[in-house]
Amino acid sequence: MKDTQRVIFVIVSLLGMLLLWQLIVWTADLPAFVLPSPGNVARRFMQILEDGSLLRHLGVTLFEVLLGLSLGLILATLTGYLLAKSRPVERFLAPYIVASQSVPMVAVAPLLVIWLGPGLLSKVLIAALIVFFPVLINTIVGVRAVPEDLYALMRSLQATRWQILRHLEVPAAMPVFLGGLRVGATLAVIGAVVGEFVGADRGLGFLINVGRGMYDTALVFVAVFVLVALALALYGLVVALENHLLAWQRRETKDG
Repeated sequence: MKDTQRVIFVIVSLLGMLLLWQLIVWTADLPAFVLPSPGNVARRFMQILEDGSLLRHLGVTLFEVLLGLSLGLILATLTGYLLAKSRPVERFLAPYIVASQSVPMVAVAPLLVIWLGPGLLSKVLIAALIVFFPVLINTIVGVRAVPEDLYALMRSLQATRWQILRHLEVPAAMPVFLGGLRVGATLAVIGAVVGEFVGADRGLGFLINVGRGMYDTALVFVAVFVLVALALALYGLVVALENHLLAWQRRETKDG
């Protein structure tokens, strides 16, 4: 019943937003290149969907996002675990990591495109860098949140380093880690699009640049809405993964 109510609420809120949007277009009498109507955006969506350009650009951006997310996830997890287990390494690397986050990715992206070229590698690296920090922090917090009593118990059972990692640290850190992955999944979309803004000849970011240059605002709206849908889909996949991996916690809560 709650799921049905949630779906109804989402549908009603979307319809309300579309109605408000249409009322603004009618009352303000704005030209289409300033604020297109929902109908104009829908027609533009169907045009680029039928000619195949939307799916082509979406596929490019999705590929960049998935590669960037995977690379950032791997690097952040390994680095985060190392920092969580070694205070000296953390004290040495933490200032550099924090300093790197003080520089906006929009400022770094042009340099990466100049150094690596406007191809796939620069987009993937930009997405990976923007994913890196939130996953890194959550990995550190998750690993350090493991109670010391549980470590003592595992050592008393003569568990190996691998067994402690597999049966204690990974399950204990998983909830916090997945929280960072939720954020990282949406940030990866931002990173890929920032790279496409700086230099690309395909992708949804490129499509936005084309629409902006031609004053085709309906095209810009279409690309933005597709990016929102992509981010929501990735977020939903992480939530589904979280529900699957953390099902044991819910069972323990019910049993308790």
